[in-house]
Amino acid sequence: MPATPPDPKTRGYLIPIGGAEGKQKDSLILSRFVELCGEEDARILVIPTASMRSETGPEYMTLFEQLGARALCIPVEKREDAFQETMLNKLEEATGIFITGGNQLRLSTILGGTPVARTIRRRNAEGIPLAGTSAGAAIMSEHMIASGRSGPSPRESGVELAPGLGLTNRVIIDQHFSQRGRMGRLLSALSLNPFACGLGIDENTAAFMGPDGDLEVVGRGTVTVVDPAGLEHSSMSYVRKAQAVTLIGLKLHILAAGAHFNVETREARLA
Repeated sequence: MPATPPDPKTRGYLIPIGGAEGKQKDSLILSRFVELCGEEDARILVIPTASMRSETGPEYMTLFEQLGARALCIPVEKREDAFQETMLNKLEEATGIFITGGNQLRLSTILGGTPVARTIRRRNAEGIPLAGTSAGAAIMSEHMIASGRSGPSPRESGVELAPGLGLTNRVIIDQHFSQRGRMGRLLSALSLNPFACGLGIDENTAAFMGPDGDLEVVGRGTVTVVDPAGLEHSSMSYVRKAQAVTLIGLKLHILAAGAHFNVETREARLA
């Protein structure tokens, strides 16, 4: 479960980004994130754990500084790093947290169950915005898509799930969605956990989710919302390995920039 905030209305924004977001000074997604973090008073902490590139953290630091914020980086590369007091102190000082892309299993295996993970959850509950791109988006939810088949249809064994950071239990997030044909694996994930909504986020697109559960789409692509609240039938429990799965009663929304969806009420609306 997500950490309990002192006041539910003060929970910080969650901003999953589908990857390949614009990395220029006029980036609409990152500029809006900086605004939420305090604009010129923002102190953004970059966590590049998912990436194997040593340049990733410094590149985002430079970009956020160009956007008017101050930025720091904590290179948590192994589990023991996530227990260090210096890392925790930097998290306490941040007004925003940004988790880069890469391999989400690196995030879950290095950060999972550590003081850094617990501090991230608490700081978001206290009101600190948290954004993540690609793998950094997938890790936000309680149930994280670790890998799976590309393609349009759900399959038995079509997805592998792992524990995420648990910043929300209302959604399961997939990224690079349209570009990599990931509808099938998102549907497979929802057939295993129909409690949550599925968010399939395109590249250069983000869902800005506020403390009331209302999310707004920002960027050039779309967010595909699959709502299984009305699911009447799923064959996932009895189909044979790799067979296609029948799902009856799903609701689908395709949301472009400015459209909204509330993960609490399950209602979609225009701006």
